[in-house]
Amino acid sequence: MKEKSAEFILVDKSVLPPVISKVLDAKMILAQNPDRSVQSVVEEQGISRSAFYKYRDNVHPFYETSYGRVITVFFVVEDVSGILSTIINIMARANLNIVTINQNMPINGLADISISVETNKMDSPIGEVISSLREIKGVRKCEIIARD
Repeated sequence: MKEKSAEFILVDKSVLPPVISKVLDAKMILAQNPDRSVQSVVEEQGISRSAFYKYRDNVHPFYETSYGRVITVFFVVEDVSGILSTIINIMARANLNIVTINQNMPINGLADISISVETNKMDSPIGEVISSLREIKGVRKCEIIARD
């Protein structure tokens, strides 16, 4: 019998059943508090132990699978002085190591930028970094487009 290989997809958490988010939260709590019991954490999250054990090995926050990799972030930004510097500073504060930066000439006041970063020393979850980057005034689009 041929063993089925794992197939992965990237899905926005908001479209998944709530139990998946609760399992992710429980895993995070247990990782940060090794003295806590699984029973106390799942009760706190409002899920059963069986649901936790059913999903725990198959659901992972995106940042966990991004750690120690090279990711490429794509931006569409307004042609504003200092915007690239602001982006780079946020990445530096998260301890992301920039590998490459590609910036196109602005057309109609907008420029495309792609930045590849190494994540092996990052201090913050990549989701938090992306959220911070999206909040920069003049950033119209910010998304991860590749992961090595």
